[in-house]
Amino acid sequence: MQYSYFTNDRLKVSQLGFGCMRFPILNGDQKAIDEEKAREMLIYAIENGVNYIDTAYPYHGGMSEKFVGKVLSEGYRDKVYLATKNPVWLANAKEDFMKYLDEQLDNLKTDHIDFYLLHSLDAERFDKIVDLEVFDFVKKAKDEGKIKYIGFSFHDEYEVFEKIVDSYDWDFCQIQLNYLDRDYQAGLKGLKYAKDKGLDVVVMEPVKGGKLAKAPEKIKSIFDSSNIRRSPAQWALKWVLDKDEVSVVLSGMTTLEQVKENIAVASDSRKLTDDEIKLIDEATKIYKDGFKVGCTACEYCMPCPSGVNIPRVFELYNNVYVFDELDESKKMYQRLIENNMDASNCVECGSCEAVCPQHLSIIELLKEADKVLR
Repeated sequence: MQYSYFTNDRLKVSQLGFGCMRFPILNGDQKAIDEEKAREMLIYAIENGVNYIDTAYPYHGGMSEKFVGKVLSEGYRDKVYLATKNPVWLANAKEDFMKYLDEQLDNLKTDHIDFYLLHSLDAERFDKIVDLEVFDFVKKAKDEGKIKYIGFSFHDEYEVFEKIVDSYDWDFCQIQLNYLDRDYQAGLKGLKYAKDKGLDVVVMEPVKGGKLAKAPEKIKSIFDSSNIRRSPAQWALKWVLDKDEVSVVLSGMTTLEQVKENIAVASDSRKLTDDEIKLIDEATKIYKDGFKVGCTACEYCMPCPSGVNIPRVFELYNNVYVFDELDESKKMYQRLIENNMDASNCVECGSCEAVCPQHLSIIELLKEADKVLR
């Protein structure tokens, strides 16, 4: 296992972190973690060098923290650094931050959280918690020893990321990054900005929620042309691990085989060669060429006056052609239909097209997407 020095105290953390949001489950119920299999996975990871364990209040319908706490209480707590996240969107008063932290400490059967994050920040959510004096809470929680280091996880545009980074003396941050989403949200630019500001960076979604693991044959054939044998998931994970600015890469693993596969990649100290980087760039281009709609999910078109979730419709439409996910995309589209957020609600007012930075013909594209997804 390769390790990074993390925070100004130079803690030695594994470059592979165990993301505890995709444990195996029973009967399709996210709350029903298959504890026997999940326990085997978590203990195997710890005993093979993984010491960064990441969970959050809402994972597995609120059951992830409780399960992780149960396993770590079996003698593993002192062997790992534990990360979890405050569900800031649930806070309506400043006292709520501490209320949830205390509940999490109880869930996790511990007296402190090593790496505590303000969860899933965007512009609106950040302004709200600042007004609720969240940084006073952070100071109090640190002073009382309930948390050791403070960070945030991020989901918004790059400019918002800069604002949040500059707003406080953070210890670390967590961003989404993979070879397909290089310029999405904080992206590579945000990775460099954070590191230049002295923040260590944890990366989530290195395999894009598993999508890059389910590579179509044309992508597999590119990777198979290399002398190095890696699965599509391993190529994706290696691309992120290869970045010097990245301290930890989180992977939400569902099987023991995935744990073993990811540990193998994170134990390989070799850097990607120029030829390997070219292969990943070629795969990126093929993926991007498959997109039907050049939507960047900037959300300038939102909110739609008629309630259409335009970026989500286009995401599902693209997934059909890029990741061969017709059935899954149709199933997800049904949820939009049930909530009156599907493309059929478009009244062709044109307000979205007037503000789209990509100058997309949104009205016509929504019609095309609806035909495929319905």
